[in-house]
Amino acid sequence: MSQVSLQPIAEDVYAAPQLTPETMASAAEAGFKAVINNRPDMEGGPDQPTSASIEAAAQAAGLQYAYLPVQGGYQSPEEIAQCAALLKTLPRPLLMFCRSGARSTKLYMQAIALDQ
Repeated sequence: MSQVSLQPIAEDVYAAPQLTPETMASAAEAGFKAVINNRPDMEGGPDQPTSASIEAAAQAAGLQYAYLPVQGGYQSPEEIAQCAALLKTLPRPLLMFCRSGARSTKLYMQAIALDQ
């Protein structure tokens, strides 16, 4: 994962910019147990890898995978609640990603605020 900029957002949760199927094996080797994809398919155009292709690579690498696409400017209460549920059930360390990592970070912060 040396070529990917990981941002710690909690002790065992990290945010990253767009990941590809090829980075899933590296994520597993780095010790991650699960991945949450917060970027809608085709948001970046046809060159962006699809959730299905990333999920297949994640599962092949032994990672649990969740697809929770959210918009950059707004995450609905339902999306925040879905993220909170995933944070409770997915194994850690956990890697969340979107286009830049900022949306995943914001979603994480809103999700953990539900439990406080």
